[in-house]
Amino acid sequence: MLLIHPPIAKPCEPPAGVAMLAGALKAHDIPYTVIDANIEGIEFLINQPLAADDTWSKRAKKHAATHLDALRGDALYRNPARYQRSVADLNRVLSKTGQPHHVTLNLGNYQDQQLSAVSSQDLLRAAEQPEQNLFYRYFSQRIDQAMVDHQPRFVGFSLNYLSQALPTFAMIGYLKQHYPQCTIIVGGGLITSWMRSPRWNAPFDAVIDHCIDGPGEQPLLRILTAQVIAATQPHGSRLSDCPNLPDYSNLPMHRYLAPGLILPYATSRGCYWNRCSFCPEHAENNRYSALSPTQVVNELHQLSEGWQPRLIHLLDNALSPALLSELTHRRLAAPWYGFARISQQLTNLDFCLALKKSGCVMLKLGVESGDQQVLDAMEKGVSIELTARVLSTLQQAGIATYVYLLFGTPTENHQRAEKTLAFVRKHHEAITFVNLAIFNLPLNSPEAKQLALREFYSGDLSLYSDFDHPLGWNRGKIRRFLEQEFKRDPHVAAMLRRDPPLFTSNHAPFFCGAKIF
Repeated sequence: MLLIHPPIAKPCEPPAGVAMLAGALKAHDIPYTVIDANIEGIEFLINQPLAADDTWSKRAKKHAATHLDALRGDALYRNPARYQRSVADLNRVLSKTGQPHHVTLNLGNYQDQQLSAVSSQDLLRAAEQPEQNLFYRYFSQRIDQAMVDHQPRFVGFSLNYLSQALPTFAMIGYLKQHYPQCTIIVGGGLITSWMRSPRWNAPFDAVIDHCIDGPGEQPLLRILTAQVIAATQPHGSRLSDCPNLPDYSNLPMHRYLAPGLILPYATSRGCYWNRCSFCPEHAENNRYSALSPTQVVNELHQLSEGWQPRLIHLLDNALSPALLSELTHRRLAAPWYGFARISQQLTNLDFCLALKKSGCVMLKLGVESGDQQVLDAMEKGVSIELTARVLSTLQQAGIATYVYLLFGTPTENHQRAEKTLAFVRKHHEAITFVNLAIFNLPLNSPEAKQLALREFYSGDLSLYSDFDHPLGWNRGKIRRFLEQEFKRDPHVAAMLRRDPPLFTSNHAPFFCGAKIF
């Protein structure tokens, strides 16, 4: 089997989903190979000749290879200005490369100005005309090479982000045209969200043989078992229900854009809280499942021994209290960061100091709002006072915080948004980085039935809906508030300046003063 991680997603760490699938295939002795078409495709485009007619583009192209090397080394991350220049120059090269193809492109985004990633018709058109895709010269050669070298009967794509959709379908179209004997399988976060939408009507049956909803290991094994294992093992083979150790051995582990390997690892699926209204996890009815804390730590030590990561990225929507407790007793082999819920557990200074000792350099926190009424309406299950105590305790323990704020929920207005600004201003010393987002209403959220809806994106695969805000706090007003008030606050401006451009939380641990280098 051939597993493909398609472009474009932030190329700073290996794809965890593909590694999980590879681990399941390895455990069942099914031959496979992996292509990270994301990092390979990005490098391919950056290394192509560029017809630049302005000073910035010429300079950026000239130094592109140097910037790529610098992003893989330590020194650049000690100089924020140089880091910003490297990222900006690489984005400039990609942007100029995409312009003749009517594509808005950077290290983390692919947006076609003529085809929509949320239109099934446009995605099918991308499959019908793969030669029109910006990555065609890369993937046509790479797929041909893989077909000659490995002769796979199955090709699987891990489709997680909208920025990957059009290149994925272009590659699928190429395979259908040139290798029609191959079975095409597509899974991942985005395809799961599409399949759980009330609008889903299986529009890709003509080009995709199997779409997988949810965790892909067992469904993939069942598909392959029916044809591969049955042919090689006539008496059958029993599939293991046990999770398998991720296998990164087929991935280009030293080519990602980070100062050493960032090892991604998921300890759970879904969210253990799973009550926040308007949350996609809740709206899509994603079930929560988790590995035991002991297994998590044992596997991370095993993976670290083999790969010697510089940083461990725990991918969970929220690290469980049980896992955090386990980590206070067992130090990981490398510094780590992840997402945690605001909880009483994180107000205990001794507990947080033990987390720090275990290797925790940063926690991402969904604070969302500084107004209690807004939090209560969102069913966050936390108080403003508790949030303040958690921030203060983490600061005392020396753990950096990456705080997420959400504006424009149905119960928020200008006055309540100002309370969020006041909260951030008051606790600015305990907030290392801040992320500002405007609320998107999940299409299949139960709360959507109570609001006057409008189209957010034009396309049958859109996952969100715009709405008439019941308090008149519309997106235009929110944007003006953020630009004219929130971002102009000196404390907020300092937080935003610290945030690594484009890579944001993925590179933030390298800029928070932690002893990673």
